[in-house]
Amino acid sequence: MTALRAVLPLACAVRLGAQQPNVLTLQDAVALAQRQGYQARAATAARDAARDRARAFTARLLPQLSLSGIVPNYSRAIIPVVQPDGSTLFVPQHQTDASLNLTLSQKLPVIGGDLFVSSALARVTVAGQQSLETWSSTPVSIGLAQDIFRPNVAAWDRRAQGARADLAERQYLEDMENVALQTSEAFFDVYAARVALDNAGKNAAVNDTLYKLNTGRLEVGKIGENDLLQSELALVRARTTLQSARLEYERATDELRLSLGFAAGAPLEVVVTTALPDFDADTARAVAEALRNRAAVRDAALQDVLGRRHVTEAKLASGVGATVSASFGLNATAPQASLVYQHLLDARQFTLAVQVPLVQWGARRDGVQAAEADRERVASTTQATLGQVAHDAYFAALQLAQARRTVALSAKADTVGAKRFEVAYNRYVIGRITLDNLYIAQTEKDQALAQFVQALRAYWEAYYRLRRFTLFDFEVGQPIRR
Repeated sequence: MTALRAVLPLACAVRLGAQQPNVLTLQDAVALAQRQGYQARAATAARDAARDRARAFTARLLPQLSLSGIVPNYSRAIIPVVQPDGSTLFVPQHQTDASLNLTLSQKLPVIGGDLFVSSALARVTVAGQQSLETWSSTPVSIGLAQDIFRPNVAAWDRRAQGARADLAERQYLEDMENVALQTSEAFFDVYAARVALDNAGKNAAVNDTLYKLNTGRLEVGKIGENDLLQSELALVRARTTLQSARLEYERATDELRLSLGFAAGAPLEVVVTTALPDFDADTARAVAEALRNRAAVRDAALQDVLGRRHVTEAKLASGVGATVSASFGLNATAPQASLVYQHLLDARQFTLAVQVPLVQWGARRDGVQAAEADRERVASTTQATLGQVAHDAYFAALQLAQARRTVALSAKADTVGAKRFEVAYNRYVIGRITLDNLYIAQTEKDQALAQFVQALRAYWEAYYRLRRFTLFDFEVGQPIRR
C-alpha cells in the first residue's frame, strides 16, 4: 500500500489560527453526534416525551383523590311560593349554597368499571320572609358504575399504551442508529475529500515537474510539440482538479461540523484506520434479531391491537347494552353544623339503564364489516412489513461480508496502482516509455485510490446499516441498548 494509506490513520485537518483541532475517529464522531447532534437531541426529546406520557397513563390508573365544591353559589330572585289556599305569591329570596365533595375513585382495569368512595357536606342558607339554614352530610358513600356488553375501554387503552411505549423505545434506538449511519457518511465525505485533495496536490506537483521536464526535452529535440502540449493540458487539468478538491473538502468538513453540533469554523481533524472489526454476521441471526427488535415490528403489533379494538367496539358499542350503577352510604341533615353527623340514615341507590337499538338501517352491520376490513388490511400490511424487515436484515448481513472482502481487494489494487505509477514515472524520466503510458498509469492509480476510499466508506456504512436494520451489535453479540 502507498505511503498515503500505509500511514493510516490519516489525519485530515482544517487549522484555524493557533487553535488545537478536534481529532476524531469515526467512533468518536458517532458518539459525539449521538450525544450532542441536533437529530440525536430531537430523538431523545421524542423518547422522553413518550416516557412521560407512559408514566402519566400509569398514574391515571392509580386511585385518584379529588376535592370539588361550590363555595358559594349566591342568588337573589323573586320566586313563586304556593300558599296554603292554592294561590301563588311572588316573594323576594336570597339564597346561598355551599358544598364540598371529597372523592377517591379507582378505574377497574379487569372489568372496566369505576369504583368510588366519597364524603360530602353541604349547606343551604335562605334569607327573606321564610329564612332558614340547613346542613346536609354524607360521611361516606361507596359506589360502582359498570357497563355491560360494552367495550372495556380501560383494558384496550392499557394494551395500546404498552405497545406505544415499546414502539417509542425501539424508534429511539433506530433514530440513534440513523444518526450513526448519517455521521459515517458525513465523516467519509471529509475523508474522501481529504484524500482527493492530497492526491490532487501530488498530481499537480508531478504534472508541473513533467511539464518542466518536457519543456527542456522539446528544446533539445527529444520530444515533439504535441507531447509538450499534452503535458501542459494535463497540468492545467491537475490544477483545476486541485481547486475543486479544496472546495469540496471545505464543504464536506463544514457538513460534518453541522452533524456533530460544532460551531462554524471549528478546527476539525478526522482519523481513519484500515483495521476493521473482526466478526461475522450470520444472516439467520440477523433476521431473527430484526424480527425481535425493529420498531416496524412493534408498530405492526400496535396496529394489530388497534384493529382488534375497532372490531370489538364496532360489535359492542352500538348493540344491546346496559349500565349498572349502585351506591351505599350514610347521610343526615340538621339545622346546625354540629348536628349534621348525628342520627345518620342509610342512603342507597341502584340503577340499571338498558340500551336496546331497534332500527339502525344496517349501520351496526356495516360498521362491523368496515372494522373487520380494516383489520384485514392491517394483517396484510403487517405480513409485508415483516417480510421487508427480514429482507433488509438478510441482505445487510451479506453486504457487510461483501464489503469486507471488497476492502481487502481494493487495498491490494491501490498498492499495485501506486507502485505501477511510480515505476512508470521513473521509466518516463529515463525515456523508456511514452507520455501516454505514463498518464494511463496515473489515471489507473487515481481510480484505484478512489475505489479504496469508497470500499472503506461502503464497509462502515454497511456496518452501521446492519445495526440499524437489526438493532443488534454483532461485534459484542448483544442487542443495542441505551
